[in-house]
Amino acid sequence: MRIAQVSPLYESVPPRLYGGTERVVSWLTEELVRRGHQVTLFASGDSLTNAHLVPVCPQALRLDPECLDPLAHHLRLIEQVLQRKDDFDIVHFHIDYLHFSMSRREDLSQLTTLHGRLDIPDLVPMFREFSEMPVVSISDAQRRPLPWINWQGTVHHGMPENTFVPHFDAGNYLAFLGRVSPEKGIEDAIEIAKRAGLPLKIAAKVDRADKSYFESQVKPMLKHKLIEFVGEISDREKNAFLGNASALLFPINWSEPFGIVLIEAMACGLPVIAYPRGSVPEIIEDGLSGFLVHNVDEAARAVKSLSAIDRRKCRRAFEDRFSAKRMAQQYLAIYDRIIKRESESIALTEGDLSWTKLAPPSSTT
Repeated sequence: MRIAQVSPLYESVPPRLYGGTERVVSWLTEELVRRGHQVTLFASGDSLTNAHLVPVCPQALRLDPECLDPLAHHLRLIEQVLQRKDDFDIVHFHIDYLHFSMSRREDLSQLTTLHGRLDIPDLVPMFREFSEMPVVSISDAQRRPLPWINWQGTVHHGMPENTFVPHFDAGNYLAFLGRVSPEKGIEDAIEIAKRAGLPLKIAAKVDRADKSYFESQVKPMLKHKLIEFVGEISDREKNAFLGNASALLFPINWSEPFGIVLIEAMACGLPVIAYPRGSVPEIIEDGLSGFLVHNVDEAARAVKSLSAIDRRKCRRAFEDRFSAKRMAQQYLAIYDRIIKRESESIALTEGDLSWTKLAPPSSTT
């Protein structure tokens, strides 16, 4: 199958440091190539892939000091994809809805994975306008604000099984990995560590938009003797950071669409202590791969019960449910369904028959 993967340009594929969507695009792209498909990746020029790379900009926009208008680069990205549309059996977009207005006017089989939050009122009229666009959710929870759009399936993220080496001996510190922002619950994570009496290591990036929050709210909390702020780390550093911890703290206060760090922790054999919001209950099995708790007190008590979690079972849960092989297989099934439906539609149109576009399947994949 000839497949185009269209990545955002903010990070390279895979990202050098923090980055969610681009990391998933890399995992999917490489697995599709491994299976023998002809994959073209539209991404930044510093991306590393076994697919055919179309470099839309020289480097990841977040790391480019000369980039002042990232939207301009993404508009050019869409144009380059559509100029080459005849080279592909299907085009898989990962850039939210930026392409909708242009791609709906083209004769191409397409799919869009929605990677972000959908509980924003501004999205309702937009998706009503583009109600025919075929989309995939990354969790069932992500769909709840917009259950009526053209869902083709839910595909949980998956990563290569050899990305991390599991550590089965419990560490002596708690870990927080991700991004410093109010919705990620870093303040609760610090309070949980203090109440549990265990050190907390924070490996997190601080975006420009969150710098004021970091300086005013988080930085004063870092002065406690149990708290260590490591900063942003690379993929190579993640294995040791997670594997040597006793648990990952994930006390989010928003409806997280997925949470890649959850499966990264499981791949390292690390149990997770998390608030059951958004996708979390779909990923973490309470008592098996971690504990689902509702507040700081419950989380601190869960820290005391970590010996009840078998780290080998955490790793096994990752292998069974969140591998790149499983993710690619599910996407390929959706690609096939979309391509066949488009072919049937073209045949009906060419036969000058009156027809109605087939309704999207209601079940998840």
